[in-house]
Amino acid sequence: MISRPARTLAALLSAFAIAACSTTPDYPPAPEGFYRVQSGDTLYRIATDNKRSVAELARWNDIKDTSSIEVGQLVRVVPPAGNASASSSSKASSSSARAASSSSRATQAKPTPKPTPAPATRLALIWPATGKVIASFDGAARKGIDIAAAEGSDVKAAAAGRVTYAGTGLRGYGNLLIIKHDADYITVYAHNKALLVKEGETIRQGQRIATVGNTDADRVKLHFELRYKGEPIDPSKYLPQSDG
Repeated sequence: MISRPARTLAALLSAFAIAACSTTPDYPPAPEGFYRVQSGDTLYRIATDNKRSVAELARWNDIKDTSSIEVGQLVRVVPPAGNASASSSSKASSSSARAASSSSRATQAKPTPKPTPAPATRLALIWPATGKVIASFDGAARKGIDIAAAEGSDVKAAAAGRVTYAGTGLRGYGNLLIIKHDADYITVYAHNKALLVKEGETIRQGQRIATVGNTDADRVKLHFELRYKGEPIDPSKYLPQSDG
């Protein structure tokens, strides 16, 4: 059974279209009737997209822990031959699955970043951490920037807003905070050592919201994203020239 925090995060990620922090390796196309797990996917989302139940996918794929799937993993989304649930109604689902699989193959074959929207308004940000930028935004593999900062040092809110997510429900992000600033903008703070604010809390710009860590990361750093209408944009263009 999917936990309430996991369902909440899945809905939140659908709304804001957050992509994974790290590069997804190239995998061969998924065979017909299967889906290749991508960064940010949950079994619940895959089941919903293919008009299946989580229980069906878990049974067809021998998945013991439905909250744990791996990027690149193949998930059967149509019933195995001879399965009792392979009824006439499943033909439509199979057709949908083939279309989704075909779309997935095209995406996996040559990932193309979505065009960055032109913001109608501009959000004034401050640096969320003090340190050196070690990975820059490119709109494809990297949806934000990585800042190498001292472990345990302050993570600050880049702008005033409200915390819409605080937790560890998304693999690849570690201790994660998401702050909504207005109808258009959100900021994302990942790999934190400790979270110092809670969901629903109103935050002022510059407020200490977390400490820098390396949860679900290969080194101590802050991964920081800026989203406009759900799409990633380069946060460095909204930050002061110096992070010191």
